[in-house]
Amino acid sequence: MTQPAWTETAGVPFTPTASSMRERFVATVSEAMDGDDRLAVVLAAISVAQFAPARRRHPDRVIDVGIREQAMVGVAGGLALAGMRPVVHTFPPFLVERAYEQVKLDLTHQGVGAVLVSSGGSYDMAAAGRTHQSHADVSLIDSIPGWSVHVPGHQEKVRALLHGALSALGDDRSVYIRLSARENASAHPAGETTVVRRGSRGVVLAVGPTLDATLRATRGLGVTVLYTATVRPFPAARLRAAVESAEGAAVALVEPYLAGTSAHCAGEALRDVPHRLLTLGTRRDEEVRLYGTPEDHDAAHGLDAEGLERSLTLFFRPG
Repeated sequence: MTQPAWTETAGVPFTPTASSMRERFVATVSEAMDGDDRLAVVLAAISVAQFAPARRRHPDRVIDVGIREQAMVGVAGGLALAGMRPVVHTFPPFLVERAYEQVKLDLTHQGVGAVLVSSGGSYDMAAAGRTHQSHADVSLIDSIPGWSVHVPGHQEKVRALLHGALSALGDDRSVYIRLSARENASAHPAGETTVVRRGSRGVVLAVGPTLDATLRATRGLGVTVLYTATVRPFPAARLRAAVESAEGAAVALVEPYLAGTSAHCAGEALRDVPHRLLTLGTRRDEEVRLYGTPEDHDAAHGLDAEGLERSLTLFFRPG
């Protein structure tokens, strides 16, 4: 039976925009495979239809293991040991949370790398329920040494991040790219930390697709807003420079996954600078049991513009 385009997993449609991060990923990797015979794509049923043209051209380098995510990562480890550059793709709860042991042992412990590319953010597929939501993926990858992590906030930057990851060698060989159907209205430099708004009362670092809501939430607060799509390595020098330019050493992190994931990085960057730190992200204090829409989940986690405004206004309030 032919699977309808973009309709996957238990009959729940995952429909990105007409031109989405996920489509940019498929197109970029498929094109790169034509010119680099080291590249291989390993899938676990998800996106098989989208990679069908590449599979016809390279039948031995587009591998579908079926709904066996742990095996998917294990196969990628074997390919990497054989000198290939594997690209491993599915939704984040299956790629990182379900296959965490294989990422840890079959890749990092073996001294080889891969490009892990997830699509779905924390709750893009909210209607599919908790099984298709992933809040802890970046935190889990962060617990394994040697990984770079990119969280693009706009589809225009996906190609550049992928090209860097596909050709990476040595210390940059282990890369996790977290794609989402949700994105900011404008693109910013990929792989760089950008000052989007300047202020003197403190610093807010917005990660990936959280930037637009953060900008709306901080209007009138007089704070510097930094944006980054690369969280590992953490932009420590840029954060420190922004804090040193502000009158108050108050820092807020806004991340589209588990709150506090980068708190230890910010603390290390400012280890000799007295500061206050607020971490905003998906909730740690309780399980959010919703279906609904991604916007419903934003509100439940306090990551919509209104929720962020409440938290940031209280944090940066004088006195």
